[in-house]
Amino acid sequence: MPPDSPPAAIAADTVTPAAPPGLLELFLAFAKVSLSGFGGVLVFARRAIVEKYRWMTADEFNETYALCHFLPGPNICNLSVVFGARIRGIAGSFAAFTGLVGPPVVIVSALAMIYARYGEIPALQRTLAGVSCAAVGLVIGVAARMMGPLVKRRDPVALGFLIAVFVAIGLLRLPLPPVLLVAIPLSIAVTWALRRNVAS
Repeated sequence: MPPDSPPAAIAADTVTPAAPPGLLELFLAFAKVSLSGFGGVLVFARRAIVEKYRWMTADEFNETYALCHFLPGPNICNLSVVFGARIRGIAGSFAAFTGLVGPPVVIVSALAMIYARYGEIPALQRTLAGVSCAAVGLVIGVAARMMGPLVKRRDPVALGFLIAVFVAIGLLRLPLPPVLLVAIPLSIAVTWALRRNVAS
């Protein structure tokens, strides 16, 4: 094999991002994500943006989602607005957000009317309990995928903050806002100091 030949397989996290989508493509992509997102849309949003369409690298998706996680409102809605604005400006934000929330609003409104009438049926209640278990599995799966770039870089600072926040919120049950108020400025300060030392 010639020395400049591409490798047989390239990891999804290192694939070069594809060309930015148009407004209609953006709307349809997020509409498909919303209609696929049983139990949570984040799993399918990452799969579409990073793996299927290659509009972002895994690191870019993690950074964007981290920003959206610290903004008020639903994280995935924030992600659609931020991603759409990054790709196509204000019109892109509108297209992505409308595609994300439009179809589910119609479907959920219809299901709410059905549930109001038949919600006490035991079979339906057992079905919803099963769906909630699947939703938890989806969240755990996407969290593991998003941790991949951090683990591969073997960045002790990033991994340290990840573990510290997990312990504070997941194990010690500390309130989310105080943990974030401490973790965010501290992580920014540490990262800035480390990069300044490397640059000097």
